[in-house]
Amino acid sequence: MTGRTRAVSGVRAVRLGPRAVCALALTGAIGVAAFGWPLLAGPDSGLAHSGDAPWLFAALLPLLVGVVVATIADSGLDAKAVAMLGVLAAVGAALRPLGAGTAGLEPMFFLMVLSGRVLGPGFGFVLGSVTMFASALLTGGVGPWLPFQMLAMGWFTMGAGLLPGHGSLRGRAERAMLALYGAGAAFAYGTVMNLQGWTYLGGMSSGVSFHPGDPVQANLARFLAYCAATSFGWDLGRAVLTVALTLTAGPALLRALRRATRRAAFDAEAVFR
Repeated sequence: MTGRTRAVSGVRAVRLGPRAVCALALTGAIGVAAFGWPLLAGPDSGLAHSGDAPWLFAALLPLLVGVVVATIADSGLDAKAVAMLGVLAAVGAALRPLGAGTAGLEPMFFLMVLSGRVLGPGFGFVLGSVTMFASALLTGGVGPWLPFQMLAMGWFTMGAGLLPGHGSLRGRAERAMLALYGAGAAFAYGTVMNLQGWTYLGGMSSGVSFHPGDPVQANLARFLAYCAATSFGWDLGRAVLTVALTLTAGPALLRALRRATRRAAFDAEAVFR
């Protein structure tokens, strides 16, 4: 024992304890119900996501706080970790206006993939949701779609934290996995958000519009046709940019994030010699 301390080179993502898992599960259940309930609504239900958006937003905010508190309680993180979460959310919010509105080119998605990978699923979910909220305030994009965007981006970032190989997978293999996830999740994000907006659009072509009260299978077939006709190109641009940035800028950003998480006491181990 020489008295010198050496930090291990591998940094593990923030682990999910039982309280954090419960908070995320509750949030996920509410989110699935919020997105999917119109598919089960009757023709005279007067459905409109714009009507349930305030209720979803009111439920989402305390749930986000609950996920943060549960993650801190389960993992023993300190104020520096929460401060890092705020910094990343601010950076992501600043990145969004750089490409929003142009063929789906949204550089914030690549930051969310890499941050979720390093921070883990619990903090990743909160980061995605808070980033979307901050970016909406920055760009004036506040509307009934906002709580749904927060949920979808939270799931997007959380998924990166659930990918395997936190302690062992590094280098090109890790970047390839993150790029593949980013591409698939970019399409998934667009599809989920389409489900929120599609239910507004009655009276369109019978092959793509939403028909309240119709069987779920019939509406889902129209929904897939709607996605192919309206958003495939947009989602493709988002996926391509996410892959390109992950493969090119990913190594430097992953190193920076992991170095920052060590300093913020994100579950780094120390070995005494």
